[in-house]
Amino acid sequence: MSAWSVPNLLTYGRIAAVPVVVSCFALPGLPTDFSRWVALVIYIAAAVTDFFDGYLARAWQQQSALGRMLDPIADKLLVASCLLVLVDDETIRNWTVFAAVIILCREILVSGLREFLAELRVSVPVTRLAKWKTTAQLVAIGFLIAGPAGDKIVPNVTVFGLVLLWISAILTLYTGWDYFRAGIGHLIEEKA
Repeated sequence: MSAWSVPNLLTYGRIAAVPVVVSCFALPGLPTDFSRWVALVIYIAAAVTDFFDGYLARAWQQQSALGRMLDPIADKLLVASCLLVLVDDETIRNWTVFAAVIILCREILVSGLREFLAELRVSVPVTRLAKWKTTAQLVAIGFLIAGPAGDKIVPNVTVFGLVLLWISAILTLYTGWDYFRAGIGHLIEEKA
């Protein structure tokens, strides 16, 4: 039953939104502005589920191992896919590509560290700053998905998104270092 709880369904929805958002950028023949607005609406709906799946799981006492596993995976799939599409689309270009690379590398490194520590039965809790980092990433990507279409309505939407992406990258580096520092003792012990 817990596999079909509302919080888990929201997480599944976030995962299902990934190919839909990517398709808005990849399908030929769609007007650029129209496809960006459709992608943004779907992306915002997916991003909002990141808050509600955890909140409802706690409020309704429907937390599950499946939900704890899938929630960060869904976040990473959404963020990574959107960053790749935005780099391909050249909304993210030049030096800002490094911010995207920092975010992607940190997510892969922390996932690997968590997997290793899980084998040792060591839990690395998500910090409040890591939650802020995720929020900053999600908001930055939202502005960048709107990108040139948003710039036509409100000037500098893309610039604001790029600045937020760099702030996210800095938070990403800091929280990645925090996780690594928390896990390094276990890595050294394992080697000894």
